[in-house]
Amino acid sequence: MKKIQIGELSASQVVLGIMNFNEPNKDTVRALEVAAEGGINFFDNADIYGKGECEKIFADSFAKSSLKRENVYIQSKVGIVPGIEYNFTKEHIIEATEGSMKRLKVDYLDSLLLHRPDTLLEPEEVASAFDELEKSGKVRHFGVSNQNPGQIDLLKTAVKQPLLMNQLQFSLTNTSMIDAGFHVNMTDTQSISHDGGILEYSRIHKMTIQAWSPFRYGFFEGFFVGNREKFPELNKKLDEIAAKYGVSPDGIAIAWINRHPANMQTIIGTVNTDRIKAVTDASDVVLTHQEWYELYLAAGNKLP
Repeated sequence: MKKIQIGELSASQVVLGIMNFNEPNKDTVRALEVAAEGGINFFDNADIYGKGECEKIFADSFAKSSLKRENVYIQSKVGIVPGIEYNFTKEHIIEATEGSMKRLKVDYLDSLLLHRPDTLLEPEEVASAFDELEKSGKVRHFGVSNQNPGQIDLLKTAVKQPLLMNQLQFSLTNTSMIDAGFHVNMTDTQSISHDGGILEYSRIHKMTIQAWSPFRYGFFEGFFVGNREKFPELNKKLDEIAAKYGVSPDGIAIAWINRHPANMQTIIGTVNTDRIKAVTDASDVVLTHQEWYELYLAAGNKLP
């Protein structure tokens, strides 16, 4: 599997997310094993997944697996208090981070992300929290999630550490990150920039985009791969290109994201070992320029 450089991290281009680690069983252990066998060395967590239970299950499964802590990168996200608030105060960031570490049974996190923007944030509070977490050795690298360029620049007025990654929703059916770039100076709905040019900003500032929800359409509405009733043309094209490369349609959906020169990581959140293997088996597929556009158009997107 291709590795990409994120600061000092030589990270797999595909990330295994643990949002669906819902029950501790042999399937979660095997999911970690199959991921590692396929070249995945990066695991994404969050303090809110399963109200913290997913991190506990990950830790238990990791301990039962053959994986070694020194050979992998473990990431978590903090800042959401479900149904109540987003909280980027120093007190909450440190408390939530330490809670994640306790559940994950780790002495340090390779990376910590701020999960969703807190409009009440004070950059100096975040900076102080990051300084303390870095100085204590509890967090080695930092980033954000679901943030636009202005929000990132506001953090940078006080935060000294490089913000290395930004998790953003991106898939064949969630393409607003690139649509506006095609429709510059037009008046159709695709010309609307919803995120302030975050794709170009990320490339200019060497931030790695971590694409989440790569198989879903809408906001967790359902899966587009295999949904031939709602996405007939897209699935026809996925099948066609998958057959050409001898891989699965799931693998091609990921290859489409990884083909972008922004050098993104893609997060797959599954314990289904067949899906994990299908993705890792296709991890070296590099789509042609034309194939990338064929898939974009088959998904129902328009070029002006």
